[in-house]
Amino acid sequence: MTGRLAGRTAIVTGASRGLGRATALALAAEGAAVAVVARTQQQWDERLPGTIGETVAAIEEAGGTAVAIQADLLEREDIPRLVAQARDALGPITILVNNAAFTAPGRPPKPDAAPKAPKPSGGAKVAANADWPGFLAVPLSAYRRHFEIGVFASYELMQLVCPDMFDAGHGSIINITSVASRVPGDGPYRNFAGGVLPGYGGSKAALEHLTWCAAYDLQRRNIAVNALAPSRPIPTPGLSYYRSEFASVSPDDEFARAAVELALVDPNVVTGRTIGHHEVLDGSFSPFTNIETALG
Repeated sequence: MTGRLAGRTAIVTGASRGLGRATALALAAEGAAVAVVARTQQQWDERLPGTIGETVAAIEEAGGTAVAIQADLLEREDIPRLVAQARDALGPITILVNNAAFTAPGRPPKPDAAPKAPKPSGGAKVAANADWPGFLAVPLSAYRRHFEIGVFASYELMQLVCPDMFDAGHGSIINITSVASRVPGDGPYRNFAGGVLPGYGGSKAALEHLTWCAAYDLQRRNIAVNALAPSRPIPTPGLSYYRSEFASVSPDDEFARAAVELALVDPNVVTGRTIGHHEVLDGSFSPFTNIETALG
């Protein structure tokens, strides 16, 4: 397939559904060969449709090139394996989209996994903590999982693909972020209706800082590193798991078009930025600041 990204290979994580799937399709439509990476080989929750095989099938049906790579970013050995598989199947990696995040609860069951013993109900503990602030109800293990997937895996993937980009003389790294990194903002507060996302939002804030640091180090190697956020809510399966009503939304393919444009930017012009997808598509590449619109 010809296009502006012909001859380049991309890795997209979290690509079985939502923004990852849309981005994989858009990159392939512009000629990139795409490694479609996610945990989901078979649908395991009716609220979370989509598999890596279905994404690859959609790309191939449109005339593109893709390979499905099952990987769980919580399993450290999966990370170098997925990069090696992508490189062996499609060639050197010059585009990385770090999209995977811990959003919907649970994980796909492993085919060979033994049944888990039921956990104690803990009813008394829940009752005792019913009036505690929300962040105290988030177990440390869940908080850590946000960072394992959204920050530590992204960090390692960047390290692993950079040698390919050095050899090629160019590259693009796109870290998918969210307005959650800025919520609730500076206090004191008057409206307590919305709640906060300390794990998800905290990991996105860390990912944005990592974007700065990587961009600073990689600009002289002709590698652009940017963070891309939805300018408006996008009703993906992951978001719809928690909330379905918004004043205004954007389609996922619109966001994916912005990811394509970021894959093409000159790092001496646009790098080290957190940008809303509308600001990419209008050509301004201005920093992401419109929090109210992004919250919907």
